[in-house]
Amino acid sequence: FCDYGYNIEIGGNFYANVNCVVLDGAKVKFGDNVFIAPNCGFYTAGHPFDVEQRNRGLEYALPITIGDNVWIGAHVCVLPGVTIGNNCVIGAGSVVNKDIPEGSLAVGNPCRVIRKI
Repeated sequence: FCDYGYNIEIGGNFYANVNCVVLDGAKVKFGDNVFIAPNCGFYTAGHPFDVEQRNRGLEYALPITIGDNVWIGAHVCVLPGVTIGNNCVIGAGSVVNKDIPEGSLAVGNPCRVIRKI
């Protein structure tokens, strides 16, 4: 599922399993050899903390970039503005709210680098 579709860029040898959600109010770029397990979400949209602004329907969107050779486990949530570097593995159930450097195994909520691969 996606918001628009035209803000999504997909590299070669890409695979997304069932129930993948891409809210592409901003660009979402997937590199080559990206594998996404079931029930993952990529959310570029965010809302203000200020209740008055939020109630007026204000929203923002920040791009998401997924590098090459990335494996994303089941039920992973990638939040606005995040970049996941090349050659990473993101463990199941992770909430990725900050950039993940290249060559990392990262897991958790919030998602943290456990070790280099």
